[in-house]
Amino acid sequence: MNVIKIGTRGSPLAVWQAEWVRSRLLALHPQYKAELVKIKTKGDKITDVPLARVGGKGLFVKEIETALLDGRIDLAVHSMKDMPAEIPPGLCIGAVPERENPLDVLISRNGHSFEDLPKGAGLGSSSLRRGAQVKHLRPDVTIRPLRGNLDTRIRKLQTEGLDAIIVAAAGVTRLGLQAHITEYLSEETMLPAIGQGALSIEMRQGDDSTRRLIEPLDHRETRLAVESERAFLSRLEGGCQVPIAARAKVIEDRLELTGLVAEVDGSVLIREAITGPVEQHKDLGVELANRLLEKGGREILENILGRALRDLD
Repeated sequence: MNVIKIGTRGSPLAVWQAEWVRSRLLALHPQYKAELVKIKTKGDKITDVPLARVGGKGLFVKEIETALLDGRIDLAVHSMKDMPAEIPPGLCIGAVPERENPLDVLISRNGHSFEDLPKGAGLGSSSLRRGAQVKHLRPDVTIRPLRGNLDTRIRKLQTEGLDAIIVAAAGVTRLGLQAHITEYLSEETMLPAIGQGALSIEMRQGDDSTRRLIEPLDHRETRLAVESERAFLSRLEGGCQVPIAARAKVIEDRLELTGLVAEVDGSVLIREAITGPVEQHKDLGVELANRLLEKGGREILENILGRALRDLD
């Protein structure tokens, strides 16, 4: 019997995602056996430092990609929002399953909505994207660092005296923790991360047998939306060090894409939307990024990256 080895991180959410892919593959190809290979990444080992300070995107995928390139696994399942803009040579995104809810959610200790959080409330998040948007709307709120698996973050809401935390709706839903949700945050309040809610099934380029196995899991509308968002990300050369957000929607033969770039402290936030033919989805991502750069995004990026480089000196 043929065996498919699926690489994944060992966190409960990552394992859930890999098991979901595994079950779909076995339903499609009952003649195969599939097993998970859990791989610890740098991002899993460093839990007490904000990701922006230790490398940002790529921290949760690099070791898994190495195993894929070495042939120790046949495919890898990642959260799409963890994927760097550039895929290593020899690898590619083979399938993008249908997206879960891409929004963020607020989980508050006393049932307060985002708008009703008390003045000076402590809000847990280590995401610069979330922090910048929160500070733009609620400069009175104090952002407190928050790392760890989803269940750890929810627990810290109580143990660290936080008033609220913001996390991705998709993870909460996948782990069946919806009862904790206080509020789904609209795009107008909190534009999601690039690829949020989507999975990436990564494979070796030229591995036609694996491509045939995973091809039925690919969801056209999700792939087009995610590729547009990632083209936007790539043009801005963004990572976790810069507050960047985007969400694309495919509506029949049109694609709508909204994106933003902001100062870390939320003092400046530039937001723009674009729409066009779905066939031009990647071009729309690049065009939207160019518009934001022209409207002041370039200065924001230079300021943030300049500070980051000085911090390393």
